[in-house]
Amino acid sequence: MVKGTWITGIIMPSSVVSVIRYDRRSQTLRVIYVSGLVYDYKDVPEEVYVAMKTASSKGTFLNKNIKGKYEFEKVAS
Repeated sequence: MVKGTWITGIIMPSSVVSVIRYDRRSQTLRVIYVSGLVYDYKDVPEEVYVAMKTASSKGTFLNKNIKGKYEFEKVAS
């Protein structure tokens, strides 16, 4: 990823998701879980990122709209 393309991380009020970040250039959604695990979800449209930011339940949104729909890579554990 090219340095400097990440949108500043947003701390989530969630029992599952701690922080989300988004890279507009690569359309990568980085999810940092409360557990400390970090995953990058690939080719996620910015509209999905925006919708997740405003979702009432981040974990439910993640399960219904991101997991199983986008390729992912585990970045850290």
